[in-house]
Amino acid sequence: MDKPLAPPEAAHDLHHLPVTALSRAVDRLVGWIGEIASVLWTLLVLVIVVQVVARYAFGRGSIAMEELQWHLYAIGFMLGLSFTEARERNVRIDVLAEKLSPRTRLWIEAVGIAGLLLPFTLVVLWFSLPFFWSSFTLSEVSAAPGGLPYRWFLKSFIVSAFALLALVALGRLTRVWVALSRPARVAS
Repeated sequence: MDKPLAPPEAAHDLHHLPVTALSRAVDRLVGWIGEIASVLWTLLVLVIVVQVVARYAFGRGSIAMEELQWHLYAIGFMLGLSFTEARERNVRIDVLAEKLSPRTRLWIEAVGIAGLLLPFTLVVLWFSLPFFWSSFTLSEVSAAPGGLPYRWFLKSFIVSAFALLALVALGRLTRVWVALSRPARVAS
């Protein structure tokens, strides 16, 4: 469901940024992926319950089930990064920011995205691509006997998660830029 249009006096508020074509497309993609990935948490709980029952009721643990638990957790967490950023559920220090003008907060947001978040995602992508590719070309498997195959599949989520996070950052940056380029409607 789309957010209602913000009143004009909120044009420079970080919670009421204008929507751009890029941000709309990215938010839709990330929202779709996030909703699908949310099923992983239910699946993770089921795997944990099955593993606990198998171990304590029947005395039969499984390395593959234990590895599946941390694979599901890792994938859910990695995909949750971009979903959290897109939905603005991340931690902010509003105690300091509330004393600043809305325009100053927008500039801080723009500098934070362009100077910190985007470079960070690009560095992680730069190093994770060869990390994933090496695992893929070697057909890496778990070192544990009875562990899961296809370790490269798990590593691919580092690449996809940070690519999605970079897309979300770009989408948000376009929204901040549009808000900054509009004439101030509130006292700065």
